Amino acid sequence: MPKPVIDYKKCKMSMTCIDVCPMDVFEKEKDKVVVKHPEKCIGCRACEVQCPHGAIKIEE
Repeated sequence: MPKPVIDYKKCKMSMTCIDVCPMDVFEKEKDKVVVKHPEKCIGCRACEVQCPHGAIKIEE
């Protein structure tokens, strides 16, 4: 089962992951983006590929 992981040391809050995820896995929560619904991840890697800061990795 794919699992998106955010590296908060790299994350600059571009919120690209929220915009590109077709399954609404990510949400903004207070002052950061979180993996709100990891069970919905289909492993398409759109978030990983399009994050301009390389802050997201999909673990298998």
